[in-house]
Amino acid sequence: MPSDVESSSQQTALHRSRAAVAAIRTRNLRPIAHWVPGTRIGQSSWPAAGRPLSKARLTASWNYWWQAHLLDLLVDAARLGDAAAGREARSLIRGILIRNTGRWTNSYYDDMAWLALAVERADRVIDGSRHHRGLRILTGVLHDAWQPELGGGIPWRTTDHFFNVPANGPAGIFLARRGRVERAVATADWIAETMVLPSGLIADGFWLEPDGSHRYINTVFTYCQGVTLGLDAECFRLTGRTSHLDRIEALLAAVEERCTDDGVVKGAGGGDGGLFAGILARNLALLATDLPATGHGDLRRRIEAVRARAGALVLTSAAAAWANRATVDGLPVFGADWSTPAAVPSADGQASAFIGGAVRSASSPERDLSVQLSGAILIAAAASVTLGSPEHTVSVTPG
Repeated sequence: MPSDVESSSQQTALHRSRAAVAAIRTRNLRPIAHWVPGTRIGQSSWPAAGRPLSKARLTASWNYWWQAHLLDLLVDAARLGDAAAGREARSLIRGILIRNTGRWTNSYYDDMAWLALAVERADRVIDGSRHHRGLRILTGVLHDAWQPELGGGIPWRTTDHFFNVPANGPAGIFLARRGRVERAVATADWIAETMVLPSGLIADGFWLEPDGSHRYINTVFTYCQGVTLGLDAECFRLTGRTSHLDRIEALLAAVEERCTDDGVVKGAGGGDGGLFAGILARNLALLATDLPATGHGDLRRRIEAVRARAGALVLTSAAAAWANRATVDGLPVFGADWSTPAAVPSADGQASAFIGGAVRSASSPERDLSVQLSGAILIAAAASVTLGSPEHTVSVTPG
């Protein structure tokens, strides 16, 4: 029987998560072109660019991978008991397909991996969500993109030879969940062999040069740490191999030391960077709820310590983000940096824009859907940790 304190903390976590989702539902979730029935799409800015039905609004950037994380958030909400979220998730998948001209694929493997992850979760969690054909297509595309003869891994984009963690991490997690465990393990091994920096953190990726050499991009992004932790968590859950736990422990220690301030995950501004911290938070929550707390003796103590440390980062970050939120009409506005007070965005200044393969921040980062999604993903992750609500129900017993 839960204590009154436990019950109160769980109710608070659920209330905050529902408020965060309600904010995005109210401000950003719209039918395609504001009228196509049975569809939803995530408006990239709030306040939106231009007047209703203006060219500026109708042609605003839609950012495929942001939509995937919006779908993931709606799946989170459905798991946590939001009755409307399942229906909205199905409508969003229809909207994404229509906006993407009826195709499940595009020219970016990382985009496809993020959407694949979200659709797989939707079909697993939400009644009436059935996208077998799309998942078969995405499974085949991501599995067949593996290019060991070029040093990969899978590339970032179909048209170049940049092999990076933001494509391989989510693709590996998805393939693990689709039963392609051998490829998921190979992906985790590839990251461990090619991307670990002297700091213990994970690099972005490398370009394959014409002479066959690798030109590394050693920039550290929080979401690279997140998907690497998530991939090793899935591999450990499915194989029980302690090499994956070893990697998780080492990377988690580096994240604690270098990617947080006083236990709060660092932000990365707006635009695409707005999502980075939320992705790390989601995967930290996966460690806290799904790392199989079985085994015996020292192994069990190690697993329990990782679960506790990962959960603490999520809860500390969520408390900071909530304390520093702004409010509009009683609903939260999150900042790009969870450690500092958020500002209420206005329609003045520049909205986010897709430039050179990435999305540039709005003049006010809080205006970007990515920033608000990241905050809401964090708050949902904290609810999952507080409630002890796992992503999966079956794991192997570690050896």
